Amino acid sequence: MHHTYRDEAERRTWQNPERILAEAEIMLGDVLIDLACGFGFFAIPAAKIVGPKGVVCGVDIDQEALEELREKAALAGLRNLRLKPAAAEDVVLCEQCADKVFVGIALHDFKDPLKVLQNAKRALKTGGRLVNLDWKKEQTPFGPPLEIRFSESEAVSLIERAGFKVVSVKDSGPYHYLISANLLQ
Repeated sequence: MHHTYRDEAERRTWQNPERILAEAEIMLGDVLIDLACGFGFFAIPAAKIVGPKGVVCGVDIDQEALEELREKAALAGLRNLRLKPAAAEDVVLCEQCADKVFVGIALHDFKDPLKVLQNAKRALKTGGRLVNLDWKKEQTPFGPPLEIRFSESEAVSLIERAGFKVVSVKDSGPYHYLISANLLQ
């Protein structure tokens, strides 16, 4: 099941995308892949952060969400957003082209999360970073069912099995955690 949060104003009361992207060390000039980008809650601010010399590549299975994101980007004057309708399990956007791969509250939604992480690994440049933001595995007032969520330790284990070295795990607001991981050399 694909959980999409369309009401951005309401979502911003419990999640700040700019702060999360700063914590994820998204930088000016980065090539960022946003897996399961949805309506662009992270992709739009990321495109502003990476600037005209950077690129944000959004991947999502929801064509309607991608069309809405395309319209938002055009209204914001952003020309550095590339969108691909696809399942993250089925696509490697490029080989060793991305500085960062961001998975925003979606790892639990993928049919094969290990395959998604392995594809992310192929897309990252040497020295690249995977950033996974996800729901804590505890009862929250909203969000996906508890039984499909990954605990921090489950997510770390999965990320390490995909060939990454986890460098940090930290809280990200009241409902989420943020894991940063580098490619194993």
